[in-house]
Amino acid sequence: MCKDQPTEMKENALSGLGYILTKCFPDVKWIQERKFFFFETFDSILSKVFFKLGELIADYPKSFIVIPVLITVISVTGFLRMNWIDDPEFLFSPLNGRARQERDFIEGYFKLNYTDSFNEDRLTRNDPYVQLGITMKDSSNMIDQEVMNKIHSIDGIVRNFEFHDEEGKSYTYNDICAKAGGKCVRPRFLDLTVRIHEVKTRKLNLTFPVMINPTTFDNYIFPFFIAGVKLYPENSIMSAEAIKLSYWASAENQEIKHLSNLWEEKFLAHFIKGLGEPSLNIAMYHSRTAEEEIRNNTLSVFPYLTVTVFVMTVFCLASVTLGDCVRSKTWLGLVAIISSALASLTAFGVLMHCGVPMIGMNMAAPFLMLGIGIDDAFVMLSAWHRTRPQDSVRERMAQTYAESAVSISITSITNMISFFIGTFTYFASVRVFCLYLGISVLMTYVWHITLFGACLALSGRAEKQQLHNITCKRVKSSSESAEESAFYRRFCAGGVAASDPSNPDDNQPQAAVILFRDYVAYCLNLPVIQGVVVVAFAAYLAVAVYGCTTINDGMQLRKTARYDSYSIPFYDFTDKYFSSFAYRPMIVFTGNITYSDPANERQLLEFVEKVESHEFIGDEFYTDCWLRQWTKYMARNGKYQGLNNSDEKTYIYNLQESFLSGDINRYRADIVFSEDNSRIVASRCLVQSVNVMNAINDRRLMQDLRQWADESKFNVTVYHPMFIYFDHLTIVRSTILKAIAYAALTMVLICVIFIPNPISSLCVGVAIVSIETGVIGYMSLWGVNFDVVSMIQLIMCIGFSVDFTAHISYSYLAAKVGTPEERVRECMTSLGLPVMQGALSTLIGILPLMLIPSYMFTTFFKTVFLVIFFGTIHGIFLMPVFLSMFESMLRNGKVRVLDEERNPNVNESREMASIRNKL
Repeated sequence: MCKDQPTEMKENALSGLGYILTKCFPDVKWIQERKFFFFETFDSILSKVFFKLGELIADYPKSFIVIPVLITVISVTGFLRMNWIDDPEFLFSPLNGRARQERDFIEGYFKLNYTDSFNEDRLTRNDPYVQLGITMKDSSNMIDQEVMNKIHSIDGIVRNFEFHDEEGKSYTYNDICAKAGGKCVRPRFLDLTVRIHEVKTRKLNLTFPVMINPTTFDNYIFPFFIAGVKLYPENSIMSAEAIKLSYWASAENQEIKHLSNLWEEKFLAHFIKGLGEPSLNIAMYHSRTAEEEIRNNTLSVFPYLTVTVFVMTVFCLASVTLGDCVRSKTWLGLVAIISSALASLTAFGVLMHCGVPMIGMNMAAPFLMLGIGIDDAFVMLSAWHRTRPQDSVRERMAQTYAESAVSISITSITNMISFFIGTFTYFASVRVFCLYLGISVLMTYVWHITLFGACLALSGRAEKQQLHNITCKRVKSSSESAEESAFYRRFCAGGVAASDPSNPDDNQPQAAVILFRDYVAYCLNLPVIQGVVVVAFAAYLAVAVYGCTTINDGMQLRKTARYDSYSIPFYDFTDKYFSSFAYRPMIVFTGNITYSDPANERQLLEFVEKVESHEFIGDEFYTDCWLRQWTKYMARNGKYQGLNNSDEKTYIYNLQESFLSGDINRYRADIVFSEDNSRIVASRCLVQSVNVMNAINDRRLMQDLRQWADESKFNVTVYHPMFIYFDHLTIVRSTILKAIAYAALTMVLICVIFIPNPISSLCVGVAIVSIETGVIGYMSLWGVNFDVVSMIQLIMCIGFSVDFTAHISYSYLAAKVGTPEERVRECMTSLGLPVMQGALSTLIGILPLMLIPSYMFTTFFKTVFLVIFFGTIHGIFLMPVFLSMFESMLRNGKVRVLDEERNPNVNESREMASIRNKL
């Protein structure tokens, strides 16, 4: 700092560390002289750096255009290495999920046999299958011979459907089906179709919920495939509204699995054309439906992206076009969009070169980055328009960069860091999305201060030469075109006259600036309006807090599908008819257990009974447990067959020879013996969930079963493939709240560094908490849950919530006036319009997402809309009111009001005055 600078200015420019040193060491000469960089505030240092950068770009604009473009061209080659992932397990289950570990543990013992003893209840993964949900269009009874004949016909269509591989070879379901007893697995209930007339005449009773087929001796658990039943008094089925057919394909090896997936794909295309039964409602689902729907969601974005670019272009061109045809920066609106697009392409290309996978949710990034990038452009253009047209382009660029340095840096850094915080979560989709967006924000920041700034310098040269902002033809100023036609004065005149650069006719402010300066600021300074703002804020916060108490957790697989997807009717079908019997968890016992010990046998069965006692687990009718059936077998036949289970070796011999013998015995897949058959190393039982109905109960059931398993004296594991997705229910809320807390604290710390005033930083921190509370509360009332998708947006919202409040707060502090009312007027004059333009540009950028019939993208729109809307309201209305109310506290802090005698250039910021005195 120069020696002739006012004392107050020196005091104000002190950093926190410098202030402490000067107070603690009053006798140390070099400290009191404040010669080192750490005595200055960070914003002062940044402004000086940007001042020099502005001069450099003004001198060499072409270099700052060519270099970013070349980097983008090189980076986009990374798209050739794109690794696209749309696996729901990768996207929506936590990387540290317990179910992943349990699955690996169980698969180490139990291997599913697809060729001879397949059983769908014992699956550990989402292997290939097709399910059909069938109801009558008139909701009539399906236990009817004519209806059953139609269903039998549909079964024939599925089994006989012919498809071809890439080489043209034809296959049917019989070639790739999973088999049990040498036959393809098919809906067993269809065996009863030939006896439906007996059911109608009451000669054969379908006992609900379980019966034995009197011909095949198959065990039928009706709630698994028949629903909407009405019963006779003796508990036999009188009618049913829905039937579910399941067909399982093999995944024995990669070649067969590929054919099975191809069968799913080809049959889906055939299904969409129709199965030829107009009297039936038929819904379909297969193992890769969720994966395909995620891909379809992504593809549906591209048409809307084109519309977004067009609308954003029109908006930007209109926003940067002033009444002055020379000072207007019409083409810079287009440059801002191009710069944002190039920056995003660069970021994506670099990350793809680094091997980072690409996911469908990343397609929301272009919509967002267009809005974010244009925000910085508006701030830089606003700073440019506040410079003196009479100065050289080099001086104006330096002033523009120094003036906008803190504003664009703080918003870019906060957005970037909030995304990077998201990369530390346990969800792969959140990590990938936040990494792509974080790097995109960084690249957009760099591209705007280089590429866009260089174009601004070239536009400044054209302005200096009195060139029309669109046609680039030399024109007269308004003061010089008094004798020209009205058309010329309206569409051609502009700039300043070289002979009279201070002519008032050539230096008129924008109408929008006048609106914020003379009307919005005036209203905000009225005590009545300030009271209304405070009351409205209290009401807003009360509703937000209420909404926070009602928010639910959970991401259902149906939310991965478009609203117009073929899978939605199947989701509706299962929710209505089969949600009461949704899945069958398996209980796995491992370790050194002596099964021949009656005490161990009893305690194992007691654990199974304890599980059956859970309110969301069915009774023993639905349990499939080899140990229970074996003990019953021994009680019934052991004495007569002379079976003695006195030791483990004999126990295992009797079990294998007497109970597990026969061509078809599903329990053989539930017991794993040691290599020498001396002990049982693992066994399992299956139970049935009932009446779970929602995600909260899914989580509760899973956690209760795991807790009981952990408390057992035996080594017990409870697992179902759906637990892979339920795991996110256990940590999604805590993960979101922790990420929000860490991000908010980081944002406040950044504000403290950039805005050296504790009261201002406190106001920004309160605004962050208020905006995030509002977003969570109101999104809950808008039907959005805590899930992986909303987690991404809530982390992102932390950074966005800083943007507008930080702009206004910093502008308020930098105002070179003496009263709170004047400060409000100054910050509205300088940043009221850019803040509103930035908010509108972001909202326009994401508006097309609302039109996409997809939960992921409509949720994205809802949350971003809320944070932009609340952030704008906080920035334009709440922050000026609160800061003016705390004026007395601010005056006791580091803000020093300088009058014209001490600093005559009242239109310059504190940092600009400091830099001018220095340079």
